[in-house]
Parts: sequence; C-alpha cells; structure tokens
Amino acid sequence: MKTDFKSVDQYLASQPEAMQGILDRVRSAIRAAVPAAEEVISYQIPTYKLNGLLVLSFAGWKRHYSLYPAGARLVAAFADELAAYEVEKGTIRFPLDQPVPVELIGRIARFRVQEAAERGTSRPARPSRRPPLAG
Repeated sequence: MKTDFKSVDQYLASQPEAMQGILDRVRSAIRAAVPAAEEVISYQIPTYKLNGLLVLSFAGWKRHYSLYPAGARLVAAFADELAAYEVEKGTIRFPLDQPVPVELIGRIARFRVQEAAERGTSRPARPSRRPPLAG
C-alpha cells in the first residue's frame, strides 16, 4: 500500500472503491463544519488544522474508519452518541456497515476546534533563547 501521500485526494484514491465513498462523506462533514481548516496529510492520514493546531484526522481501515484524536473531554461530551461506537485510546471507530453519521462528525469537528483553540491559548510562553538585552 502506498504510504507517501501528498494530498487527501491521493489518500482517498488509494482506498478500495467502497471505502472511497464513505471517506469522502467523512471529509465533506469535516470540511462543512470547519471550512477554514487546512487539509493536510500527517502521519500518512488526512488531517485538518486550524491556525496551525490539529483539529481532527481520519483514516480508513479494513473493517472500519476512524476519527482521531478523541480525548476524555470529547468522549464525555458525546458519551450518549458515541455509545454505539468503539472508542479506545483516543480513537473513535465507525463500522463500515452503518450510515456515516455526518451530523455527529461535524459536531465532533467543531468541538475539536474549540479544544484546539483552548489548548493553543493556554500554553505557557516559551522562554526566549536570546540573551537578555543589556540595559
């Protein structure tokens, strides 16, 4: 399998035909929810970044497709809706034999935007590497 994708289009084209349609719906849901997000390949999977911060990634697998990252806050916020899916180690797995939950994926993407923004603004300032100015 090809592992040097340069674009999400290349990634999708590498998937089996049935998976391509599913992943295209996932992609569309994320893009509709976060239209300003930059679409990139990171760790060889489609990833969405906003203002340089990771929002959401997805990938197709043999028996499911997944969204990443799914931290404790996200899982708790969507607990009822995610109960129907396998959630483990920061990953939400959606079975291929069920309709793509487009609305849920969109809401998860918007939630992740908020998480990324909070994380991005709450980081402590990095110490300067420049020597202090003589006064």
